Amino acid sequence: MDLILLRHGKAEMAHPSGDFSRSLVEKGRNQARRAGKLLRNAGLLPEIVLTSPLIRARQTADEFCEAAGIPGAVIQGWLASGMHPESALKELAAFQDFKRVTIVGHEPDLSGFIGWCLGTSGSIHMKKGSLACLEILPPSRIGTLKFLIPPKLAEESET
Repeated sequence: MDLILLRHGKAEMAHPSGDFSRSLVEKGRNQARRAGKLLRNAGLLPEIVLTSPLIRARQTADEFCEAAGIPGAVIQGWLASGMHPESALKELAAFQDFKRVTIVGHEPDLSGFIGWCLGTSGSIHMKKGSLACLEILPPSRIGTLKFLIPPKLAEESET
């Protein structure tokens, strides 16, 4: 499967109700919409979008799906902040019949997952609103990085 990872967009710094309730700011909404348009224009739309239950990730997934013109995301508790690569891969095995899946999550979870699948101890950093694509075949952890697109490139592709 092609696993597209989307880091949530820029969110407010704090929320009185705690981290779970932090919402996207307008820049974050724009980042998510640009990611959706970029994949739609590239012909790389996912068959399903899975998202963390945290507000900022759900809002990112909603904006992404709307801009891409695809059905809304499915909330998955295992994508919450603190996701472990081994657990994520086991959970993704349930979606192995899909050719292309997008997950919306958090740092350092997403970069850690990429590094783990690539078998590297090196650092990969996903900025807010960035996209990455791994070719993986769950439950195998061996993956190939197909692309990593920072939000600035998605912004420039609109012009």
